[in-house]
Amino acid sequence: MNERCKILKSQGECIYNLGLGQSPFPVPTPVVNALRLYASEKDYLPVRGLPALKEAVADFHRQKDNLSASADNVIVGPGSKELMFILQLVYYGEIIVPTPAWVSYVPQAQILGKKVRLLHTTFNDKWHITAERLARFLESEQDVYRPRILILNYPGNPDGLTYTPTELEEIADVAREYEVILLSDEIYGQLHHRGEHVSVARFYPEGTIISSGLSKWCGAGGWRLGTFTFPPDLDWLLEAMATVASETYTAVSAPIQFAAVHAFRGGIAMERYLWHARRLLSALGGEFAGILSEAGVRVHAPEGGFYLFLDFSPLADSLSRRGIADGVTLCERLLSERGVAILPGSSFGRPASELTARVAYVNFDGAKALAASETIPLHQKLPQDFIPQICGDTIGAAREIKSWISEGSRDVEEVNAPVGI
Repeated sequence: MNERCKILKSQGECIYNLGLGQSPFPVPTPVVNALRLYASEKDYLPVRGLPALKEAVADFHRQKDNLSASADNVIVGPGSKELMFILQLVYYGEIIVPTPAWVSYVPQAQILGKKVRLLHTTFNDKWHITAERLARFLESEQDVYRPRILILNYPGNPDGLTYTPTELEEIADVAREYEVILLSDEIYGQLHHRGEHVSVARFYPEGTIISSGLSKWCGAGGWRLGTFTFPPDLDWLLEAMATVASETYTAVSAPIQFAAVHAFRGGIAMERYLWHARRLLSALGGEFAGILSEAGVRVHAPEGGFYLFLDFSPLADSLSRRGIADGVTLCERLLSERGVAILPGSSFGRPASELTARVAYVNFDGAKALAASETIPLHQKLPQDFIPQICGDTIGAAREIKSWISEGSRDVEEVNAPVGI
């Protein structure tokens, strides 16, 4: 989809690319300055990561998540995606993935020949797995203590939603009862729109691996640095991953690791950056969701990150009359007819026949937006005209989708209208 958008743009088409989930914001200045400072670092670093960085990551989770994390239980990799792949490689059990899910969980398992179990969630459950549903599923397998990893991702890609502390505690209780390991992908944790992210490790510290990194909350996706933080009881998995890491990527780029120390240590500049990013994403996501809700699309207001997961099923009849019966066709038509690129729900593990799609509302100038937000005190709401002015293309895309839906509804009404005598 991203390549098609580039081709269409080169042909002079007006394209709203809401397909690629990349942070719109620049890497914070203190972190960029640190990278400049350490650019001359050239030696191989320890396989598990730079000691100062591992300590910074552990302290990050101690301060942010109220956990007793230890630097000895941290591993640094070239992106959390690579660490997830290696975890699945060394783990001998099956993988449980609630859907909709990030696009790479299942393909990674399939590449490795792992058994994957998909748990489809619903709009009414906010695309979340519930503790009750998880318990029923584990009980139904008639081998309740087989080795398993359940992947949780929140705030979520592709849904932009998060779990409440109560929901997390209930899921943790079930995981503990059935001895399920949790891989908690919290890469968007610091982009919780109210700054209230809670790690499930708080309720299940002995069985939770926390995944984090720089790509989302620090805007440094291209730097390729991810972290896993393990509990002491799972050190055997950490050891196995470190062995594979030694024989594959060896170590993450030295300058990147030195710079990442400054990112994880935080400070006033980092906190201001995050609070302005959260305010912008919350306001923009809420406005985008409101426009589509008016058009009849089912969508939850986002709670974190920069995604919306759209459910077009209330419009199924009118879409069917236009020859649209699944998410792939819907996205193809929306791109060809209105120049709006979004991704079908089937890319995120949903049934192929489902009329769902993901929006990544990031097609705006993040540096410009942050600079404009800096002029407005954080305790104040953004002015009503702020988002349309600063994120005009993104709001324009939402209005294009709404107009496309309305146009189709009018066409159907005209076809069905009685003919006058």
